Amino acid sequence: METELKKYQQLVDKIPLLKKEIAKVIVGQEEVLDQVIITLLAGGHCLLEGVPGLAKTLMVQTISKVMELSFKRIQFTPDLMPGDILGTEVLEEDHSTGKKFFQFTQGPIFANMVLADEINRTPPKTQAALLEAMQEKMVTYGGKNYKLPDPFLIIATQNPIEQSGTYPLPEAQLDRFLLYIKLGYPSEQEELEVLKKTTGTYRGVPEKILTGEEVKQLQELTREVHLDSALLSYITRLIRSTRLENTTVPEVKNYVEWGAGTRAGQALVLCAKARAIVKGRYSVIPEDIEHLIFPVLRHRISLHFRAEAEQLDTDFVISKILAQTPVHAK
Repeated sequence: METELKKYQQLVDKIPLLKKEIAKVIVGQEEVLDQVIITLLAGGHCLLEGVPGLAKTLMVQTISKVMELSFKRIQFTPDLMPGDILGTEVLEEDHSTGKKFFQFTQGPIFANMVLADEINRTPPKTQAALLEAMQEKMVTYGGKNYKLPDPFLIIATQNPIEQSGTYPLPEAQLDRFLLYIKLGYPSEQEELEVLKKTTGTYRGVPEKILTGEEVKQLQELTREVHLDSALLSYITRLIRSTRLENTTVPEVKNYVEWGAGTRAGQALVLCAKARAIVKGRYSVIPEDIEHLIFPVLRHRISLHFRAEAEQLDTDFVISKILAQTPVHAK
């Protein structure tokens, strides 16, 4: 038992080293990096929203390098077909017998980390091709199942500015993403550092810190993190407060059309446990829940037209729910 604990502690101790290596290439964005790592440890997928030019691709590529994970990038376009993502059958010939047969050729989805760039630029048919892969971690083609690599993480990006010619993700697919992460502009000091590093001779080369097998062990450890029954009750009350039939929060009654489902609670529990691991703890504290409730819920709450008219977003409603829901039930 002591040997097992020591092994896990060694893995947890590698997380700060991991972030240090990523920082050789990526300046700032610590909260975003934490949330991407949390998504991986919790075994989910994330949606990353940010304007062009914020190094989203470089960030994901760097994370895959320091974790020794295979990486593929898919540029989503209006003419992209499901086969371009999943793979397709190619007619082959056995040169010894002359017989012809179909051989499945794997698509770019067959990687540990997949960057689905500008996912809202492709039609629903192609977006839907990701659903089985995201949920079941396998691809079905021609009646056969093909298992995807483990660990497996899809990071989808979308541009919040230009909406013409895009296909907004349906609610069912949005709900498959564990976190909806918003990537903002860097601070002045961070931007200055980026300009220094990227326009001179500096070449940051991150070292490999974790293997795929070690990531899987951290995923198992994440589920074993302690969550007090009082905090589990707190999460339940937060999720139920998003629903019109259960809430006592005025802003929910005024602005929410429909609230979050049970999957949101599962996501918040797993992400809070993963954040505890990232912070070097084996027990969840209220701060973990309060930090992650925004990326967990912002894509799982639908607002009424009144909120849009008043230029209010889901983060505003979530902040009100958080402020009016005590950690301990009265």
